[in-house]
Amino acid sequence: MVKILLIEDDELVRENVLELLDAEGFDSLLAENGRIGIQVAQHNIPDLILCDVMMPEIDGYGVLSQIRQNPETMTIPFIFLTAKAAKGDFRAGMELGADDYLTKPFTRAELLGAVNTQLNKKAAIAATYNRKLEQAKQELDYTIRYDSLTNLPNRLSLREKFTQILDSTNNQNQEQQIIPVLCLCLDRFNLINQSFGSKTGDLLLKEVAQRLKSCVGEHDTVAYLSDNKFALILGTTEEENSAQDVALAILNNIAKPFRINEQEVIITASIGMSLYPQHGSDIESLLVCAGQAMDFSLQQGGNQVQLYTTNHRKGAADRLALETSLRYVLEREELRVYYHPRICMETGEIVGAEALVRWYHPERGKIPPDQFIPIAEETGLIVPIGEWVCHTACQQTKIWNQKFNQSLAIAVNISSRQFREDLRERLVDILQATQLDPKYLELELTESILVQNPSAATQKLQELQSLGIKVAIDDFGTGYSSLSYLRQFPFQILKIDQCFVRNLTDDAKNAAITIAIMQMAHSLQFRVIAEGVETEAELAFLRQYPCDEIQGYLFSPPLPAAEFEKLIASGKKLEI
Repeated sequence: MVKILLIEDDELVRENVLELLDAEGFDSLLAENGRIGIQVAQHNIPDLILCDVMMPEIDGYGVLSQIRQNPETMTIPFIFLTAKAAKGDFRAGMELGADDYLTKPFTRAELLGAVNTQLNKKAAIAATYNRKLEQAKQELDYTIRYDSLTNLPNRLSLREKFTQILDSTNNQNQEQQIIPVLCLCLDRFNLINQSFGSKTGDLLLKEVAQRLKSCVGEHDTVAYLSDNKFALILGTTEEENSAQDVALAILNNIAKPFRINEQEVIITASIGMSLYPQHGSDIESLLVCAGQAMDFSLQQGGNQVQLYTTNHRKGAADRLALETSLRYVLEREELRVYYHPRICMETGEIVGAEALVRWYHPERGKIPPDQFIPIAEETGLIVPIGEWVCHTACQQTKIWNQKFNQSLAIAVNISSRQFREDLRERLVDILQATQLDPKYLELELTESILVQNPSAATQKLQELQSLGIKVAIDDFGTGYSSLSYLRQFPFQILKIDQCFVRNLTDDAKNAAITIAIMQMAHSLQFRVIAEGVETEAELAFLRQYPCDEIQGYLFSPPLPAAEFEKLIASGKKLEI
């Protein structure tokens, strides 16, 4: 039922208008003065407000001013009831945001006409907004399931397809069936980019995608993972050899020359294969195994197929040595925390930082995170390392906030292993030890951490938020991104992955996806942070729509604590 709030100090007018509204089937709310009217409006959020101009305590103009300042009531249609007829009075109300005026005395037809006009206008606006919102949802749900370059399904679609195949196999009681999963990478692809440029490399990836699709059947799935890596799920089979035959046929097809911009390009591929259920019961495990077999194929010279074996998991001796050293990094104090500034787009000021771990090996020097983080994840060392990073970052942020009288927030990445542990209790200990206000701590989690057990993840997130900690969804758009996750999990912040931000001024698809993500996030009341902002053009684009915060090398690279402190002290700001 449509709710209409009447704010009127004249009892006779109130009764007459109430009688008219009740007769039309409206749900009427009454207030005898402006102060009460504001309270009723904020508590009940009516669909329309009728308000007298001249009232004690707070007049109609004061009521309208406060109504328009509150985000929850600012769009409510507002009609003034007044005995004044001067143009100046009308203009004063319109400038504050009034939608219509009714001059007393008014007829029943005038009142209902004004009311229905504003309600119809509101309904039309809402319908347009909902239609655009639904369209944006559909476009975003589609685009985040497909790679914009190759138009192949991404990891999310691959996961869904695998689930469908499993369900079909189980329903048909095909217990002896195996499901082959292939990982493929192009050998020496970086050499193609260096020799002919990244545009040629992109065109080659598109051509490879088409060839892969031509090599498989209608029940098989070809997906693009990242960089120059593809994944395939072949249809169920009883024979391992048939999957090997398909993989070899793919190798032969890829090895045929490509014609890119009148240039002949020859390239080979390395393929790793794993089998369900022998090597894993879910797509993530099977992709890991197939990926390890693919890496081994690449190490052996490429242009070959390797079926996963347990030996692949062990890796090279170098990896084992790295793992051994990693077990002593905390004891030997070899880790450092770097701080990547986050900038408010409205003020240009530094409002926080993301804490990033760096490893300085005494013999090997600086070891990239992508080399040691996966090892830490696999061995479980990520838990003590993650706790050390969080404690160090919280302690440092507390110092900076006191020293510079700031309200800096610190964002810390949380791994899947950390999330599965007693994360809440560990964070409570860290916050108590560092004395950092929980409102300054933000946890960044990727979607892959949450999708394995959504109900348990939701409960954990709610427990964390009960402490006052904020939660951000990190690298949105690169993994299992779906609007259903945004609605399901209690987040406050969404970080757009740098793969969308990069070259968005030149890539129409990236631009469309980025805009859709920002619009959807803001409609769900999330704060949006864009990662990887490196150019003025990207900054100008993000400022248009707008983005709440940015993070990237355009403003500053990640800095050690001493350098970050100098940056704060310098008062450096982003030009607005």
